[in-house]
Amino acid sequence: MSGPLKLGFMPLDDAAGLIVAKALGFFADEGLDVELSREASWATIRDKVAVGALDGAHMLAPMVLAQSLGIGSEATAMIAPLALATDGAAITLSARLGLGPSPTGVGLADLVAQRRDMDASLLTFGVVFPFSTHNYLLRLWVAQAGLDPDRDVRIVVAPPPRMAGLLAGGVIEGFCVGEPWNAVAVNAGAGVVAARGAAIAPGAPDKVFGVTRAWAEANPVVLQALLRALLRALAWADSPENREALATLLAEPQHVGVASDAIAAGLKHVVFHRGGVTRPDPAQAMWLLDQMRRWGQIAPGADVEAALSVYAPQMHDQAAVLA
Repeated sequence: MSGPLKLGFMPLDDAAGLIVAKALGFFADEGLDVELSREASWATIRDKVAVGALDGAHMLAPMVLAQSLGIGSEATAMIAPLALATDGAAITLSARLGLGPSPTGVGLADLVAQRRDMDASLLTFGVVFPFSTHNYLLRLWVAQAGLDPDRDVRIVVAPPPRMAGLLAGGVIEGFCVGEPWNAVAVNAGAGVVAARGAAIAPGAPDKVFGVTRAWAEANPVVLQALLRALLRALAWADSPENREALATLLAEPQHVGVASDAIAAGLKHVVFHRGGVTRPDPAQAMWLLDQMRRWGQIAPGADVEAALSVYAPQMHDQAAVLA
């Protein structure tokens, strides 16, 4: 049906849709020749999609909105016709802090006050990208504790695979990231999961399949074939009887490349298909835009209608009929 397609992904459990569709032949069943490209950072994925070095990618849900609005990068009109996962993010704290699980951040304010009294440095937390659900979940969690995330803590950006190492090395005191990197930190004894994203903002959009609007308009038949294959893959990944095989597949070095037990632990929290989560809902885009406004990333006069059109449920619905 098409020439070779190159799709990018980050090494995360929620890249499963692309990885499964390639490994189990769902892309091939649609007549697609797909090469997967494991990338080093979200910024790399954004830029490669923008210039056509990638035909599409596993992308952060807010990133495609920011990219379309020209915030943080040159404006590139994007389309997100499919949601790849939700509820897979978590906030993990350094075990050295002595704080236990706390969806509302209990104990965080006291720790911040103690460090201020000691004239110690601010607690440093890592997020994967400025325009990420992870950034917003962390900020909401800090705010729930009665703190200002822009004044009372320090937030830095690092790629997901580096988070556990930065935590173990004492460079950061916590992070918000997708699985399996929370499980990796816990298994290493370096971290404690303080809050799951699902407890802070249930159903918050996490990852999407993103393409440029220009590519989507030039390749409508190929895009529908991609969506059908990905929908099959996401349904397969969400089936409990397939989770052990999925963990083994994701553990392969060319995919996520960490121990399958850590991947399996993280997969318990990721929703790929059930409950209609694959449909990109403009209401979710509005929630993300509200977060971007709240935290000063976009001005009140931003073209919200144009941003909302990035989420394309009609393309999803067309593919879902035949998937």
